[in-house]
Amino acid sequence: MKNIINLIAEKEDNNQRVDQFIAHKEPSLSRTRIKNLIIKSKLKINKKIIEDPSKKIIAGDLLFLEIPKPKQLSLKPYEYKLDIIFEDEDLLVVNKSAGISIHPGPGNYDNTIVNALINYNKKLSNIGDELRPGIVHRLDKDTSGLILIAKNNLSHENLSNQFNNHTVNRIYQALIWGKLRPQKGKIETYIKRSSKNRQLMEVSFSRGKKAITNYKTLNVFENKKIPTFSLIECKLETGRTHQIRVHMAFKGNNILGDKKYKKKFKKIKNIDLGLEKTLIELDRQFLHAKSIGFIHPRNGQKLDFTSNLPSDLELVVKKLRNACK
Repeated sequence: MKNIINLIAEKEDNNQRVDQFIAHKEPSLSRTRIKNLIIKSKLKINKKIIEDPSKKIIAGDLLFLEIPKPKQLSLKPYEYKLDIIFEDEDLLVVNKSAGISIHPGPGNYDNTIVNALINYNKKLSNIGDELRPGIVHRLDKDTSGLILIAKNNLSHENLSNQFNNHTVNRIYQALIWGKLRPQKGKIETYIKRSSKNRQLMEVSFSRGKKAITNYKTLNVFENKKIPTFSLIECKLETGRTHQIRVHMAFKGNNILGDKKYKKKFKKIKNIDLGLEKTLIELDRQFLHAKSIGFIHPRNGQKLDFTSNLPSDLELVVKKLRNACK
């Protein structure tokens, strides 16, 4: 049985965001839930499907929001050791290893962080996607580092708003080919899905979602016997799909080991064979979610967490440093 909410925009509702309008009229629905429904094509305005939660309404608009019956899903527990660095009644901070997906999806419904949390008997929020309980943001499968998990709906709503308002402090470390010019700065573009390959994203200056990456160079590794690499730090103002990877590729400084936005490895004469082997055999992108800072959704305390580079990435840095001595 589907539930349909019918609403009419009045004169005083003119130019209001549609998600805010519905949230005001239907306080039983969280704004996060409303956004998810709109994105999933469950909203019609004047019989036209709308998928943009930020769309402005005008007086006289007729809105029809479909509330689907909740699916009964049985997500399987996955026996996997999680590195939980913080936990209380409202949230968890997990230090994610590379090679594991955050949540179930096509091709992998069983071996994810969500399944591992279920195996730990963790209570998770349920106001988002049914395949993503507790998930308020994500990391790519082959990106390591800190991920924030909501254990209840109050936390999920609050943390989601912090992400939407760009007040969550997220810093990543990456190793890129070459040197960034300038070595410190801001990349501000739009990012949209690639028209050539739907699995990839690409920079645009007119379409897509606004994406802002602040970056600074920490170290440059260069001499005549090695390719030039830079260890950089990126602070996100937005969190678009593959944002750092796309922005670095756009600058011509692709991330080492990135299989989707890759750069061909060039043979260097007299290169240290141990270093060359380490660079070639890195089986994932050198990208690590180093730190995350946010306001606790219940007590208002400012929390900050940091994760060191994992051993596979630290080994690359160590060998580059040694090669430059």
